[in-house]
Amino acid sequence: MSEQVRPWEADTSKLSKFEQVKLERDGLDIIQKIRDLSAQGYEAFSEDDLSFFKWAGIYEQKPKGEGKFMMRVRIPSGIFSSEQARTLAAIARDYGRSVVDITTRQAVQFHWLETEQLPDIFDRMEKVGLFSYQACGDVPRTIVGNPLAGIDPNELIDTRALVEELETYFLLNREFSNLPRKYKVSISSNIYNTGHAEINDLAFTPATKVIDGEEVIGFHVWVGGGLSAKPYLAQRLDLFVRPEEVLKVAEGVTTIFRDFGYREKRHHARLKFLVADWGAEKFLAKLTEIIGPMESLGTDRTVGWNAGYFTGVHKQKDGLNYVGLLLPVGRFDADELDELARLADTYGDGSLRACNSQNLLIPNVADENVEKLLAEPLLARLTPNPRTFIGHAVSCTGNEYCNLAIVETKERMVSVANWLDENVELDTPVRIHVNGCPNSCGQRQIADIGLQGALVKTENGMIDAFDLHIGGSLGPDAAFNQKLKGRVPGDRIAPVIGNLIEYYKETRVEGEKFHQTVRRVGLEAFQERLNVILATVGV
Repeated sequence: MSEQVRPWEADTSKLSKFEQVKLERDGLDIIQKIRDLSAQGYEAFSEDDLSFFKWAGIYEQKPKGEGKFMMRVRIPSGIFSSEQARTLAAIARDYGRSVVDITTRQAVQFHWLETEQLPDIFDRMEKVGLFSYQACGDVPRTIVGNPLAGIDPNELIDTRALVEELETYFLLNREFSNLPRKYKVSISSNIYNTGHAEINDLAFTPATKVIDGEEVIGFHVWVGGGLSAKPYLAQRLDLFVRPEEVLKVAEGVTTIFRDFGYREKRHHARLKFLVADWGAEKFLAKLTEIIGPMESLGTDRTVGWNAGYFTGVHKQKDGLNYVGLLLPVGRFDADELDELARLADTYGDGSLRACNSQNLLIPNVADENVEKLLAEPLLARLTPNPRTFIGHAVSCTGNEYCNLAIVETKERMVSVANWLDENVELDTPVRIHVNGCPNSCGQRQIADIGLQGALVKTENGMIDAFDLHIGGSLGPDAAFNQKLKGRVPGDRIAPVIGNLIEYYKETRVEGEKFHQTVRRVGLEAFQERLNVILATVGV
C-alpha cells in the first residue's frame, strides 16, 4: 500500500478488531504466503492468515477447522472460453470432487480444496487468464455485467472492453486492497438491467444524453446498493458518464469508500451505510472533488428487468443465435463442464457465458447448428426449455459447505421447484430464491418469493424451517420483498408456496407478474391467505 496516512489511520482507537489486523499487513500478501507455506499443510497458517485467505478468493469450508476450502474464480461479466472451462473442469475433477457451482455473481465456485493444492490451482488458472484473487475479501470483487455483451440486440454498446479495463485496473491493485468491506461493481448497457444495478455498491446502467447537439451513449451511476441483513437499494447520482470516463468514476467512488467508509463495526461497513447517511447529493459533491465536474443526468434507457434469465434459443444482433441452458440451482459437475466446452467449440465460437441467475449460455451458434446442439444428450438435463419453477429457482451454497448457513438449500430448492412443477399449473414465471443465512448469497430479497432459512424446535428436536418473503424485484419498479409472518417447516414449504401461488392466480389481472400482484393487493391480503394455508396444512 502507499506510505501516505489514510484518513482512517489517523485515529485507530475505534477501528474494529479486524481493521486493527489489516493495519499490519496487506491482504494480498496472503497469496505469496500460501505459495510459500502450502506444502506444510493447514496447520502452517495462523487464524489471522486464514482470515486473509479471502483476498485469494478462498473461504474455509464446513466444518471449519478441518482444512477444506471453497474457492471462487473471477469470471468478469460471466464470459469465459472453452479452454478456460476445461481448466476449471480439470481442477474440479482433480481437487474438488468434481463439484462446480455457478454463483449469483457469475463466478465459478469449487469445494473440497486443501492448502497443499492451492499453488497448483493458482498456476493452472493463471496460464489461461483466470484468477481467484480478490473474488472475496475487503476488495473490489468480480465485476458482474451483461452475459450477452457484444452480441446483445438489447444493449446500447458492447461493455466487454470496459469490464476488462476495470478488471485489469483493480485486480491486485494495492491502492484498493484494504477497503472497509467487500465491494461489488456492475456494468451493463442492456436495457433490461442484466447487471442487477440496484444491489451493487457501484453500478453503471445504460443512458443517453444530447451533448452539443449530438446524442451520446453512456451510463448513469448508482451507488450504495447491497443485500445481507440490512438491504439497501442503490441511489442514482446526478451524473452522466461517457464510456471513456467509466474508469475515472469507478476509481473515484472506490476512493471515497476506502477513505470515508466505516471501519468500526464489520456489520456496518459496506458502502451502503455511508451512502444512506450522506445521501446522493453529498456523495456526488465528494466525488466531484476527486474527479472533477461531470455531465448531469441524461435519459435513462433501462426499460425493465429480465432477472438474468436467458434460457431458450434467441437471435443475436449479428444474426447468429445463443442457446441459454438451465443449470438447476447453479450446480453441475466437471464432466458436464468439459462437455459444455466441447459443445461450445463444436457449435459455437468456443465461448461460454455465465448468468447471475446461476445459468449458462452458449453463444454464436449458426442457424444450421441449432438443432444439432439441441439434440445433444447433455441438454436433456441442462435443458434450454425448463419447466416454470425449476427454471426460475436460485439457491445459495447452504450448510452442505458453508459455515454461515444454518439449513440445507440446494437440494431443498430443487425438490420444492420440482414439486411445484408437478402440482401447480402456471403460465407466468415466479422467481423463488433461498438463503441459508442472512448474508443473502441467494439474493432472496429480490425474488418474487424469497425463503430465509431458520431452525425451529419441535418434540423431535430442531428442524429446518423457512421464513417467507414476497414481492421483490429490480428495474424500474425495484423494491425488496416483505416478510410474511409464520415460519414454515421445510417439509411443508412446497405445498404452502403452491397455495400462495394459487391465490396469486385467483387475484392477478391479465399480464400481471407475481410481485406486481403482491404490491397491488397488499401484503396483508397474502398474509390472511397464508394464515388459512398454515392452519389447513397443520403448521
